[in-house]
Amino acid sequence: MAQPSDKNIRKFSSMVVNGMERAPSRAMLHAVGFSDADFQKPQIGIASTWSMVTPCSMHINTLADAAARGVDGSSGKAVIFNTITISDGISMGTEGMKYSLVSREVIADSIETVVGCQGFDGVVAIGGCDKNMPGCMIALSRLNRPAIFVYGGTILPGCHKDKKLDIVSVFEAVGARANDRIDDTELHAIETKAIPGAGSCGGMYTANTMASAIEALGMSLPNSSAQAAISEDKRLDCERAGAAVLELLKKDIKPSDIMTREAFENAITVIIALGGSTNAVLHMLAMAHAGGIDIQLDDFTRIGKNVPMLADLKPSGRYQMAELIEIGGIQPLMKALLDRGLLHGDCLTVTGKTLAENLADVKPYPEGQDMIHSFDDPIKKDSHLVVLHGNLATQGAVAKITGKEGLRFTGAARVFDCEEEALHSILDGSIVKGDVIVIRYEGPKGGPGMREMLSPTSAVMGKGLGQEVALITDGRFSGGTHGFVVGHITPEAYVGGALAIVQDGDTISIDAESRELQLHVNEHEMARRMERWHQPEPRYTRGVLAKYAKLVSSASQGAVTDALD
Repeated sequence: MAQPSDKNIRKFSSMVVNGMERAPSRAMLHAVGFSDADFQKPQIGIASTWSMVTPCSMHINTLADAAARGVDGSSGKAVIFNTITISDGISMGTEGMKYSLVSREVIADSIETVVGCQGFDGVVAIGGCDKNMPGCMIALSRLNRPAIFVYGGTILPGCHKDKKLDIVSVFEAVGARANDRIDDTELHAIETKAIPGAGSCGGMYTANTMASAIEALGMSLPNSSAQAAISEDKRLDCERAGAAVLELLKKDIKPSDIMTREAFENAITVIIALGGSTNAVLHMLAMAHAGGIDIQLDDFTRIGKNVPMLADLKPSGRYQMAELIEIGGIQPLMKALLDRGLLHGDCLTVTGKTLAENLADVKPYPEGQDMIHSFDDPIKKDSHLVVLHGNLATQGAVAKITGKEGLRFTGAARVFDCEEEALHSILDGSIVKGDVIVIRYEGPKGGPGMREMLSPTSAVMGKGLGQEVALITDGRFSGGTHGFVVGHITPEAYVGGALAIVQDGDTISIDAESRELQLHVNEHEMARRMERWHQPEPRYTRGVLAKYAKLVSSASQGAVTDALD
């Protein structure tokens, strides 16, 4: 690879600050702390997702400062800027949750806008929550300038009565309280102890899933996904990232050199082995789209046939990310997958080395640990992320089936046109064994915004119905969801998908082995119902949700807002 000249490593900033005619630009930058010498340095934007709206991001300002020190100490000039973030955990189950997936696009657009406008030569993006992480990655891919992503880090577990807690513990406690399995005092104790400080939700939920996927993709430094939010390791990770992006500039290594189809296959493999979130499917499709990489829903099926689920991590398992950190994080798992021939070792990474080179000296997990199973004793012999097709999902749906829920479910439909109606019926005892809860008009366009269904799924678990009922939706699920659930049903109900014509009492079957989602109503009756169906009026006609509903693609395409068709 040709080494660029000093001029080339300032390819973008030179257009902003070089020459007599750029004196006004330099004048503005003097005011924010630039010296004359700084105008000769490559400028690195530090995209910070800091805010006080969520524990996931409340510490990221200090991490951005550390990344800036790494840049400035390596002959670059760091410029910190912010983008938004929202809290899924706080907005879950409310109308506000409709903004969650929308925020991914706002974050991507805002980072692209700032970097493109300001002429930064490279980027360090620091994210620590479900949507800001893929939002950062979409922006980095679109910009295609030397860049590194840094994970803000996982939270430490809470504790009550010697039991480790996290945010899902609280959601499930609500269901337990509704079923009189605990009292108000116990619920309050769990509420106040579950979230002890800064960091992303502690299980293999969406944030830790995406952090692991981005590291496997090659866009984070080794171990970035497996460090506590408040730790010396995480501070050093940020400083190293700041220095490393200057090396990427010198070597002219861009995201398009790293985020190849093979790299996405590596990330999908690691997601499966870790038992990761269904949201990862949506986000990986969107990230691939941003880079022009052809990744489809069926690639998850193809890869998943050969990759076992090995990690006994929450929500379906016993352990949290903080405990995985103690035994080595995901690096030993990746080394085992590589040795097994399940990863592409020749993929380039942000270290400037290949994945295989990064993993060469990684030691195996300690003897006796039972968090990461062996290939001879997997939790599930193939993927827990099951892409379903059938007359209810002609363009696909995504189920999270670890095997603990069973592999098949047939029951009678209980139909709800929004999440709140379903939650009320679960909590008041109206949902009974054998029901298939159908929540529709919650897709990307219909919601709009494709809300996560953690409140109803946690209520199901809290009511003790986790193996007794199923739930299907054109919405999506939190990474903390477990149980027999199917989401991302496409086409969604709002655009005339078959979910729109399901009626109470209809028989629905879900088969994870044949990968089918079927409504057992004959074609003539389905056609008759469809003739009578009318698209509901849009729920929003102004503002960001209305714009999103107009632009967003199907969940089977990643729910992106810049698709060509």
